[in-house]
Amino acid sequence: MFERPTANDCPPAPWKYVQLVPEGDLLEIYERQREETKALLSGLTDEQADFRYAEGKWSIRQVVGHFTDNERVWMYRLLRIARNNPQELPGYDEQIFAQYAPHERMPLDAVIEEYDAVRAASLTLLRHLPAEAWHRAGSFAGGRLTALAAACVSIGHEMHHIRIIKERYLSRF
Repeated sequence: MFERPTANDCPPAPWKYVQLVPEGDLLEIYERQREETKALLSGLTDEQADFRYAEGKWSIRQVVGHFTDNERVWMYRLLRIARNNPQELPGYDEQIFAQYAPHERMPLDAVIEEYDAVRAASLTLLRHLPAEAWHRAGSFAGGRLTALAAACVSIGHEMHHIRIIKERYLSRF
């Protein structure tokens, strides 16, 4: 899938993540991102994964848990749209998710394993979407959302957080 959504395919708030996705085959980008993220994280110790660059900020393992949970949420939205069940799709509160997620107490290896399993499931879903499913749309955040846009939001959201990890966390080691 080389196509990209237009601004009409996505509400304004998540559109910023869609714009981060580079040109190329989306499935290859998902797979490459998976390998790059695992390589980046697997070089860290559990002590490094506890690092917070400022008071009140999430640790690295919480950030990874966040973008893993976020991918689950976006793939659920994508699935609902792709299966032509286009009701208003709910949002979620990332702070509440982080507060009740177990990532802070998990070894980093387990957090990476969970990330990898979620990405594997996402790739399986995306690889088997019929062509017409990518263009189906639902309603989200007061706007139109296509399955294609939902897939791009998930990629771009992780790109955003990996950039933050590199700039604000790993630069301190």
